[in-house]
Amino acid sequence: MFVAGQSAPAAAAERPNIILILADDLGYSDLGCYGGEIQTPHIDSLAAGGVRFTQLYNSARCCPTRASLMTGLYPSQAGIGDFTTPRPNKKRGPGYLGRLNNRCATMAEVLKPAGYGCYYVGKWHMHPETGPIKRGFDEFYGYTKGHSHDQYDADYYIRLPQGRKKEIDPPANQYYATDVFNQYALEFIRQGQKSDKPWFLFLGHSSPHFPVQAPAERADKYEATYRRGWDELRAERYDRMQQLGLIDGKHWKLTPRSIVPVDRDDIANGFSGQQNPAWNSLDEARQQDLARRMAVFAAMVEGVDTGVGQIIDHLKKTEDFENTLILFLSDNGACYEWGPFGFDGRSRKGITTLRTGVELRKTGGPGTHQSYGSGWANLGNTPFRLYKHFTHEGGISSPFIAHWPQGIDKSNRWVRDPAHVMDLLPTLIEVAGATYPKQQKGTTITPLEGMSLLPAMRGEQLPERTIGFDHQAAHALRKGDWKIVWSKRMPTEIKWELYNLADDCCELNDLAEKYPERVQAMAAEWETWARHVGVTWNDGKKKRP
Repeated sequence: MFVAGQSAPAAAAERPNIILILADDLGYSDLGCYGGEIQTPHIDSLAAGGVRFTQLYNSARCCPTRASLMTGLYPSQAGIGDFTTPRPNKKRGPGYLGRLNNRCATMAEVLKPAGYGCYYVGKWHMHPETGPIKRGFDEFYGYTKGHSHDQYDADYYIRLPQGRKKEIDPPANQYYATDVFNQYALEFIRQGQKSDKPWFLFLGHSSPHFPVQAPAERADKYEATYRRGWDELRAERYDRMQQLGLIDGKHWKLTPRSIVPVDRDDIANGFSGQQNPAWNSLDEARQQDLARRMAVFAAMVEGVDTGVGQIIDHLKKTEDFENTLILFLSDNGACYEWGPFGFDGRSRKGITTLRTGVELRKTGGPGTHQSYGSGWANLGNTPFRLYKHFTHEGGISSPFIAHWPQGIDKSNRWVRDPAHVMDLLPTLIEVAGATYPKQQKGTTITPLEGMSLLPAMRGEQLPERTIGFDHQAAHALRKGDWKIVWSKRMPTEIKWELYNLADDCCELNDLAEKYPERVQAMAAEWETWARHVGVTWNDGKKKRP
């Protein structure tokens, strides 16, 4: 059940360069090629020339997803069961070390021995104590502390290894992190091209994670669009997703507006446990404030796309485009934190500022700190329920694009096999002809849990398997078409829910009462999985749902 799949390695002469681009808190349908209204022409071009996955799962939040993606394991097997921390709770066991442990191997630690130069740009978020250089990367630019930061704070972003002079160092008043990350991606690609070996670039954007920030002139063009509101735009996304062939109207029903998870009333903007409000129920001032927040978010996404375009142009000019595997995905579902009006300042302080008049255009400027809220996050996850932090489809579904002209000859196609971010390392192992280590620095390495997705990218069907999920009291297990979900922060009693995703992709018809024996069997299987990967409850006890 838990044995990794792995195909025969590629011949050395065929090995591609590899670029993995990870967006932060990007919703399932935010990209144009997944139905969104945000302008992403360059990412869309990769989709048109490659393949798109409809069911690529993540681990519900930034750092556990990164740990899984980077190592080919479940998050708790890599040491980041739910979040990074300098003070791990010893009662919870090794799965909650709060940083990458020494029993996992990173993408760089696997690809580097295979002859690849390894470069990292952007957000690390797997604890600075186990930073990118210590875990195999040759060069790094970005930040290793924290989950997010002011995009305009030039002094916060660092170049590693220590002693490296910054090749790109714009003046503080011209600094914007997303742009500089894009520039460093090109810089490291050039460095890789000058070497005599293939190269691997991990571009981990912090956009569009909060604080939502972008230059005002970039957000201006989106403001009128978002003043139309999340209800109208959600319906339009749903229609476009059908036109694209991503979904059908029979098995993928547009869900009602999701509820605002139970929380302190000030943090939830007065909507704790209630449905997100109808857009037309909000007064004009609130609509304008929210529209500007979402316009800034959209500008952040477009900034990521601009960088993709720059990379594509450079690869084409240097004749490396055809044999470069480019992967693009998001780390979790769209972020609801914490109510429909978003927050301002430090998270969970319960502060939400209503900007009006000339203050509106300052949203997303230097020194500001805000989120866009649960209503827009619900739009981002169209047509699913719920958000980041949850193990319903809205929390754990990522857009995922693979583009490699020399290696994937069937383009503009949807891959409908369930997959997981832990599958990306096995995929890179196959395309690079690398070997996954059994030991590293005298320590036995945990065997891979993921399987290579290259066969699926080439039109073959993946074997059926069971995939488990756990994040801070939210749990799930998918086995074939069946899925059980244990939620959290609900206004009603929480029980195991059961869905048949073949018929009900958006989890609208809970079948738990109809098939109690199936629920019981799958819950027991979740228990087995949890023990296998080292999942424990938040209070450190072994008690299960």
